[in-house]
Amino acid sequence: MPVTIGIFINPGHKGDDIPAIAWSANNRSFEYDTLSDQYARFLIEEILPEVGKTYKLTDDPNKRAICGISSGGICAFTVAWQRPDAFRKVLSHVGSFTNIRGGHVYPALIRKTENKPLRVFLEDGSNDVDNEHGNWWLANLQMEKALQFKKYDFKFVGSDGGHNGEHGGAILPESLIWLWRTE
Repeated sequence: MPVTIGIFINPGHKGDDIPAIAWSANNRSFEYDTLSDQYARFLIEEILPEVGKTYKLTDDPNKRAICGISSGGICAFTVAWQRPDAFRKVLSHVGSFTNIRGGHVYPALIRKTENKPLRVFLEDGSNDVDNEHGNWWLANLQMEKALQFKKYDFKFVGSDGGHNGEHGGAILPESLIWLWRTE
């Protein structure tokens, strides 16, 4: 893996009191689960230029990765899906490809859309969340099958884990090695 600059962003919050736990920010779902280019534009137009004032960043989309867990996982995929000209490597752990804000449509979109130059690593556990928005495990399996059907460069690693970062954290080195391989 090349020398890498990691940019870590917490979701936005409406109101005066900043939540003690970042994932509980009340604007998180709007920012991360929405299937548009808004978060990609935020990164490309605001965050990367600001960080670029201090650090030399690459403009090569093949040398950029984006990752996240849960709603951050679908957000990472959405950013690359919307803007493969800027991001081409995706790492999604327990991604929320469910019907929170329409993420359940991705498997069908993948199957019906011309392939994009993406490399995607998905991780999930069979004991992930099952609620009114959908079943995370099944949603990630649908993503796996759609990516496989379209012959994307992807890898899915499953476990019996739940909706947390335990398994994804344990396999993070393997995930990064796979994403950054040169073959």
